[in-house]
This record gives sequence, structure tokens and C-alpha cells, in this order.
Amino acid sequence: MIGSLLRGRDDEVTVHFQHSADIWRDFPELAAGVIFAPGITGNVPVDDRLARFGEIAAKRLATASEGELPEIQAWRRAFSKMGLKPTQYRCASESLLRRFRKEGALPRLHPLIDLCNAVSIAYAIPVAVFDLSRISGYVEVRYAAGDETYLTFAGDTEHPPAGEVIFADAAGRAHARRWTNRQSGHSAVRDTTTDVLIVAEALHGSAQDDIESLTATLVDELIALWPVTPKSALLRPSAPRFAT
Repeated sequence: MIGSLLRGRDDEVTVHFQHSADIWRDFPELAAGVIFAPGITGNVPVDDRLARFGEIAAKRLATASEGELPEIQAWRRAFSKMGLKPTQYRCASESLLRRFRKEGALPRLHPLIDLCNAVSIAYAIPVAVFDLSRISGYVEVRYAAGDETYLTFAGDTEHPPAGEVIFADAAGRAHARRWTNRQSGHSAVRDTTTDVLIVAEALHGSAQDDIESLTATLVDELIALWPVTPKSALLRPSAPRFAT
């Protein structure tokens, strides 16, 4: 067993997250940043921050389309390697950048999600946020066995095929499909969410440095906006596991 998500003394949450050895073997260029933040609320103003990160994204898109950015090109290569058509199944940051380029803004959902989406387009790196109260045991990015369940935002249940990269927990529930393409509605942040796990992943040439910068930026923003004490880590093959 990888670990467990438990409540211990004083209702403290213990979190375990990792990528499987197979993922590190097949994608050794992967860099990941993980943040655990307890005590999130849905009533903080984030407009100024969204505008600042949006300006960064707009400047990048003024000279290149999202598909030309090295961060996105690396994910397209990974999707092709996984047997997916990269323009049919886009990583989350590419989808956000594409919408931002066309509409000039992103939909507002929840202050934390809005913040993470804004940081995602500024860095062109996928950022996922999970409600830990909806996670069973642990989270591992791994290849699906084929018997896992996935709940769509529409309420439908799907079963990712064997070999698909998913975010899985101890109950065999997939919390994201096709790696960074599609998150589950089951563990999506909602108004009642308090404890979250944030994961950012990149595969491009400067991924290590950019993930370090992105993670530090998000930690600073969380501290500035909420009365929280985030815990974070940078993952790599030599240090593949996050635990609190």
C-alpha cells in the first residue's frame, strides 16, 4: 500500500501522493509539484491576481499560439506516445489557453480554481486541484487496470481502459482521465471544500525550474489569500513521493 489519507490528532489530515514507477520509467523528463492546503474557503477576492496572471498569458499568446509553446508541445508528444490524438485530447493547460485566447477570459468557478487556472495559463502547465474529502486512501498517477470507475461532471460513470494514465485512489476510483486531460466531477472543488491537493506537472526542457517557480508562486498566493499553511514538494525520480 502506498499510504492513506487519514485524520489524526486534532483532526489533522495526512496526505500521500505519488506517480507509479512505470510512469517515471516511461516519462523520465517529468517534473511535478504538489501542494497540500487545509482550510480553504470559497469567499476570498482574487480578481487582481487573475488579471495579473492573465496578462502574462496574453503576452505569450501575442507572439505564439498555445500549440507552439514548448510546454504544450511536450504534452502533445506525451499524448501521442500514449496513443492519443493530441488535438483531440488536449492537456488541461492547452484547453484553458485555447479558451482564453478565443474569449479573453476564463469562466469563474471558485476562487481557488480560478486562481489555479490563471496560474496554469501563465505558465502553460496543467494544474489539478482535488477535494481531499472525496479521496479514498491516497492518490497515485498510474496506468489503469481497466476496472476503475470515473464520474463525469454530468454524473455519468465511465471505466478508463487498461493502460490509460489516471489519477487513482485506494478505492479504484479514477479522479482524472488521460493524465492531464480530464478531471473527475467526484473530487472537484465545491463550496464545501476545505482541504485540497494541488498537482502541477510538466515535461518540457525547463520543466524542473518552471515547476519549482509555479509551485512557489501558488504557495505564496495561497498564504496571501487564505489563513492556511501549505505544505509542498517537488517530485522527481529520486524523490517520487509526497507525504505529510
